[in-house]
Amino acid sequence: MKDSQSFDVIIIGGSYAGLSASLALGRSLRKVLVIDSGKPCNQQTPHSHNFLTQDGRTPKEISSLAKQQVEEYDTVKLHSGFAKTGTKTSKGFEITTQSGDTFMGTKVLFATGVKDIMPDIKGFSSCWGISILHCPYCHGYEVKNEKTGVLGNGDYGYEFSKMIAHWTDDLTLFTNGKSTLTQEQTAKLDQHKVRIIEKELLEFNHDEGMVQSIIFKGGTKESIRAVYAKAPFVQHCDIPEKLGCELTEQGYIEIDMFQRTTIPGVYACGDNTTLFRSVSNAVAAGSMSGAVMNKDLIDESF
Repeated sequence: MKDSQSFDVIIIGGSYAGLSASLALGRSLRKVLVIDSGKPCNQQTPHSHNFLTQDGRTPKEISSLAKQQVEEYDTVKLHSGFAKTGTKTSKGFEITTQSGDTFMGTKVLFATGVKDIMPDIKGFSSCWGISILHCPYCHGYEVKNEKTGVLGNGDYGYEFSKMIAHWTDDLTLFTNGKSTLTQEQTAKLDQHKVRIIEKELLEFNHDEGMVQSIIFKGGTKESIRAVYAKAPFVQHCDIPEKLGCELTEQGYIEIDMFQRTTIPGVYACGDNTTLFRSVSNAVAAGSMSGAVMNKDLIDESF
């Protein structure tokens, strides 16, 4: 194997967390490879918010600027590809892409995010990230005071409705079937004028991702302008699990406070490790990862 194929750190995932880590490592004079398949989970989200200096920019604008800045460091290389396999070696880790390229790294960082699983409701996937939202801190201000819905039930539906009630006075909880709320939860929502609709959903009627109404089984419908929902997910990359990294009960990669996984030499950051999915959080976690990996490399070689 050519020496040019060996790196101090291989970063799998070249979105905000991965690029942030590569910036910290590049500035630490480390030889870094970033492998990215070019399919971020927020690719159809029109604007990103709640990130100082970047508020309101498109995700693509932020990532394009990030790549330009990272590429100023000649020790950081960006590689377009899909990391397919990873194995532990005597010197670190070997990563092979779908096209057959193989790279060696002393350390490996997974900034691979998660893959959302869309529910079987027509129109949901087309509106996801546009008008069907996961986070009020990222998107709540833009739909403040609009006719808003929460798709959920039980404790989750109650807690999410309680949070969103701060953003609008016209809020409806859609339980998509019989409510599993407690009597106390139902009474509390009623007290705060949050409606509860227990009909099963058939379709989100929308205009290029902007939801207009919810159509229920049976044909009735409810006009709506924004909906909050939580989609189930799986890890976007299965290499960490195959390397032996443990996952939390919620399905995230288990890490310590320094982004280290349960396997020595393997690190993770970004949406694959936390419920709090935001650009700013991913950037912060990536910066921490880069600093920690550089420190670990120093401790192992000094």
